[in-house]
Amino acid sequence: MPSSTTQTPTGTDGVSLSHGLKQRHLSMIALGGVIGAGLFVGSGAGIAAAGPSIVVAYALSGVLVMLVMRMLGEMSAAYPSSGSFSAHAERAIGPWAGFTAGWSFWVLLCTAVGLEGIGAAKIVSGWLPGTPEWAWVALFMVVFCATNLAAVKNFGEFEFWFAALKVGAITLFLVLGVLAILGILPGTDSPGASHLTDFLPNGSEGLVIGLLASVFAYGGLETVTIAAAESENPVQGVASAVRTAMWRIALFYIGSMAVIVTLVPWDSKEVVEKGPYVAALDELGIPGAGQLMNVVVLVALLSAMNANIYGASRIAYSLVERGQGPKGLGRVSGGVPRIAVLASSVFGFLCVLLSYWRPDDVFAWLLNMIGAVILAVWIFIAVSQLRLRRRLERESPEKLAVRMWAFPWLTWVALAGMAAVFVLMAREPDTRVQLYSTGGMILVLAAVGYAWQRTRARAED
Repeated sequence: MPSSTTQTPTGTDGVSLSHGLKQRHLSMIALGGVIGAGLFVGSGAGIAAAGPSIVVAYALSGVLVMLVMRMLGEMSAAYPSSGSFSAHAERAIGPWAGFTAGWSFWVLLCTAVGLEGIGAAKIVSGWLPGTPEWAWVALFMVVFCATNLAAVKNFGEFEFWFAALKVGAITLFLVLGVLAILGILPGTDSPGASHLTDFLPNGSEGLVIGLLASVFAYGGLETVTIAAAESENPVQGVASAVRTAMWRIALFYIGSMAVIVTLVPWDSKEVVEKGPYVAALDELGIPGAGQLMNVVVLVALLSAMNANIYGASRIAYSLVERGQGPKGLGRVSGGVPRIAVLASSVFGFLCVLLSYWRPDDVFAWLLNMIGAVILAVWIFIAVSQLRLRRRLERESPEKLAVRMWAFPWLTWVALAGMAAVFVLMAREPDTRVQLYSTGGMILVLAAVGYAWQRTRARAED
């Protein structure tokens, strides 16, 4: 049976998390959280495959993400929790679901910390040739681990300024791009629609590859609902973040893709080699713009590292708080689950070492295993919202500060969209192995979670 137990706000040692995040922190985390490393780094491959139709791919996946965020916002405003969707899944479906969603996402976040550290180290090593990449990763890990160990307001301050820089940079990029397209940027000629004539250069297959790339570029939007539990006003923070998600996704993702494919030929090698944003700025002939954009990409990667260490530690803390993990990870000191922060950071750095020691087998297997986790999490979110919404309307309608649009029809539309993405992944050789590897991990975690649930039920009888 689904758990109906109300979560306590304290760790295993009886000490609660602090509420050190201010509204300005949460607002900027929500705003900057949509501008991730996936947008700056991963969108080049999508453009190369889909051509100008990448705009359609980002629009389609953006609609799906907006529906997911609305569902998650509804539940998080009603039940603020550092466990976010994991706690909602336990409440709606059962402890095994919370266990599965939570620990699979923890593995995803910790692995992403390592990947982002490697990406950031490559940029810095390019500026300082001869310096070892692993040493830069270690330095970044120490800095952000220490930041998260000290106090949650430190995480909030780092993310506030990281997000401000990202928002400022991408806004400037959009303004320059639009001016160039309109032909009113000094020293540039408008390309008009010359780069858009071959809209589907690789047919529907190219669009599918672009769609899959765009889906995973949106990962990380869930952090704001995790952080909300440690803010001064969780309900207001979640409601504000979710209600503005639509224009943020439309402007930053879809808008920037439209600007890039209008300014730069989709088959330009620079789109993949340098990255789409650097290629677009080089096309405008702005001196030093490419290197400046590399600084922004570095900031995006470091921001993602910081956010993922935070998110992983809070997910682990919430799982242990609900009796679904080693008790040591739930100890809170100074308002921070410091053992969970350390464990998440160590796992992330272990992934980095595996990328050097066993790149072709163990590390490749790990990457495949996390390939479709975000889709599995979205399914847990949708199913949880279907069940909790009816319960809320019946028992606590006053908690519905945020409501899913056209319930339950759009929730079912979102589930259908997720199923379609799974089918598309199964058709593509490169993503099929990720789908199966993630499916294997989810099944193992579900089995362990269900066995734990039955054991606990028998112990309580």
